[in-house]
Amino acid sequence: MRRGEIEPFHFIQGNRPLLVSMPHVGTYIPANIKNKMTPEGLEINDTDWYLEELYDFLKEMDVSILIATHSRYVIDLNRDLKNQSLYPGEDVTGLVPTTTFNKKPIYKPEFDLRAVDIVDRHQYWRPYHKKLSNEIKRLKEKFVVSVLWDAHSIRSEVPRFFEGQLPDFNFGTNSGDTETLGLSQKLVAKVESNGKYSAVENGRFKGGYITRNYGDPTNGIHSVQLELSQKTYMKEHSPFVYEETLTTDIKTLLKELILTTLTMR
Repeated sequence: MRRGEIEPFHFIQGNRPLLVSMPHVGTYIPANIKNKMTPEGLEINDTDWYLEELYDFLKEMDVSILIATHSRYVIDLNRDLKNQSLYPGEDVTGLVPTTTFNKKPIYKPEFDLRAVDIVDRHQYWRPYHKKLSNEIKRLKEKFVVSVLWDAHSIRSEVPRFFEGQLPDFNFGTNSGDTETLGLSQKLVAKVESNGKYSAVENGRFKGGYITRNYGDPTNGIHSVQLELSQKTYMKEHSPFVYEETLTTDIKTLLKELILTTLTMR
């Protein structure tokens, strides 16, 4: 990192067999990148807004929490360094996005994003994944069964990626490859029993790089991604207001889902 820049993540270590990762909540952009961006890019509209607030109960539950500080426009922590598509044939954003979800340019026309620029951004990717790997290793050594929960949120309607409106809770386990506990089915059932929200398992979002890369059920590490529809807790468009009137129910349900996860063996 360059002098004056902030650390690429915040980390809290817990003593229970769960690690919650939040790779897309960051809003920080280093100055040398910011001055090359368009007004649309600087709005960082595609941030996973307010997840720290929604999951604030985690600190009381003594689980490990890894929170990114840098914007996904700097580098997407949920992509691999080879920039391979997670959904071949589908429209996706890359390791270093050049357009927003609305297909607006992130960089000014005179800035040509070169391979060397992308490699330079790896300095913001590697520390997060090193910490992620080390914590998973620690949990693996301490517990027979552990879970990695990759927390995300997204606007309920993004025509670039899917038609119509997204379900409220979107659980992904790469079609069952990243967990074999029956966890995702129980999570969907828990949401449906609430009666207020919709849920799907391995629908449009099957889990990103983090879920797929670190989930290792045969060695006791199970992983699940939750892509939460932002309409359940906030205004989905600028200025992205956190809706306190909506969050009581959603936070209660999220806590129940985490408690369900902690009981899996």
